Amino acid sequence: MARLATAVLVLLVAVAAVSQAPQIASQTAFAEPVIGFTQDFPLSAPSHYSLQVTRSGQASYESVGKLTPEAEGDPFSYNFAISSATVTQLFALAEQAKYFERDVDYKKGRQANTGKKTLSYQDAARQHHTEYNYSTHQEIQQLTKLFQSIALTMEFARHLQYFHRYQPLALEEDLKRMEEMEKGNDLQELPAIAPILQQIADDKAVLNVSRSRALRLLSKR
Repeated sequence: MARLATAVLVLLVAVAAVSQAPQIASQTAFAEPVIGFTQDFPLSAPSHYSLQVTRSGQASYESVGKLTPEAEGDPFSYNFAISSATVTQLFALAEQAKYFERDVDYKKGRQANTGKKTLSYQDAARQHHTEYNYSTHQEIQQLTKLFQSIALTMEFARHLQYFHRYQPLALEEDLKRMEEMEKGNDLQELPAIAPILQQIADDKAVLNVSRSRALRLLSKR
């Protein structure tokens, strides 16, 4: 599933920014634990993205990629609240992974390059991070899959906001893909992008089929 999520991200075209860039780690100043995930894959779109999640459930997403082949690649950022179930899962897995203070990269055989990934953890007592392309550690695999699924949802948000504003007819393809991926449990934290879906559902200038798809996705919250 991690490779599936990465492959889909390669197909997504980067789109417009939604909110001001967050700096969760610096703003909290270790007042509470923070888990981070970063992926750098120059051949994909986005070529770089990062997620940060605090123990209280505040999250931020940032990515870099071109809006279109001709665009300059403006950065995108989105702040959102993450579900308590996901927060609990993330921090439990981080604890199992010993808060990323060890090397987890698999080096015993050749693996396809799926991008450099970094997991980080920081609180008042420690700051650790680990970099890898692929890991055989089960907790690292689960964290990777979870973070990539959240990132996929955020990239759909990016795509939808851009097309809603500039190319409304293009919404149908992305919304259809979202419905298919939601049925396959490939999207995480869908409620986080509810405001964008609601704007599409409420816009009478958008095709009815697209508005209906947006409403169905909203019902999955």
